[in-house]
Amino acid sequence: MTDWEKCVAFHGHSCGGLRIGYQAAQYARQLLQVDVSDNEQLVCISENDACGVDAIQVLLGCSIGKGNLLFHVVGKQAFSFYNRATGESVRLVLKPKPAGMTPEESARYYFEHDCQELFWVKETKLPLPAPAKIFDSYDCECCGEKTGANWIRLVNGRKLCLDCCEQYNRFDV
Repeated sequence: MTDWEKCVAFHGHSCGGLRIGYQAAQYARQLLQVDVSDNEQLVCISENDACGVDAIQVLLGCSIGKGNLLFHVVGKQAFSFYNRATGESVRLVLKPKPAGMTPEESARYYFEHDCQELFWVKETKLPLPAPAKIFDSYDCECCGEKTGANWIRLVNGRKLCLDCCEQYNRFDV
């Protein structure tokens, strides 16, 4: 099975959006001289939560559960990649495609052009995130569900999860 076929199998179908992530992952491999990350050595921060992220998971081994796939969703087809081992990083930003394309033409465009033609290579905007932490867990004293310590709030001496505690924001009137 080819890398592309693995991406399609994981994502569920072939589409232009998946191809964008595929091309970004291939370009990151070239630029940072990396392969599949079996730990947190390679980190991806995606600026979108679209189809292409699935290809990055398959090709580079970045995943939410491992802590090396993070989202800074601002609606851009842009991906920042960080190599913890070398300190190198790169931000790949999708260039505009020609105007007036049908959806079919648009999808075909991403298949017919190589990664160097599709992306601008820029400096990363965000600093390399710290490695993922493992937190102690506590039972919420309202709903009883186990919750990571970082997401527990003390309210009148009771440990409450974010779902059970009243949010306080002086700007919401």
